[in-house]
Amino acid sequence: MARPPLPPFDHDSALLKVRLAEDGWNSRDPERVALAYTPDSIWRNRSTFVTGRAAIVDFLTAKWQREHDYRLVKGLWAFTGNRIAVRFAYEWHDDDGQWWRSYGNENWEFAHDGEMQRRIASINDVAITAGDRLLHWPRDGAGDRRPDDHPGLEELGL
Repeated sequence: MARPPLPPFDHDSALLKVRLAEDGWNSRDPERVALAYTPDSIWRNRSTFVTGRAAIVDFLTAKWQREHDYRLVKGLWAFTGNRIAVRFAYEWHDDDGQWWRSYGNENWEFAHDGEMQRRIASINDVAITAGDRLLHWPRDGAGDRRPDDHPGLEELGL
């Protein structure tokens, strides 16, 4: 099934692809997120290597069991043809209540049908206090999409 927008990307379609990915990840629904990837998608996430949708679901299920109150903002960095590079930041807390801000970059490569076939993510974590959090929006239970008027990475100085 096609996952528009499709490559080759222009500026507007790359921006939309990034926002759709952000929306999917903010849902914290591993099955939903996995559908954006090819059945044999290849990932490197930090030092973990993942191949295929079933492994993506397992990876994300474990991730969101550890990372509570997860909120993510992605920003377009560059694009060409069937590739997009993004910057991102997300905040979460662990079981002990310690808040973290995770920063990173991702390189994405898409198949002709718009599914992501490769995702390479480099991520660093910084401990923060609850008062240092920048990613605030209410949980709406309908996907928990970041509101359009919530600041992005640039506006937040991230």
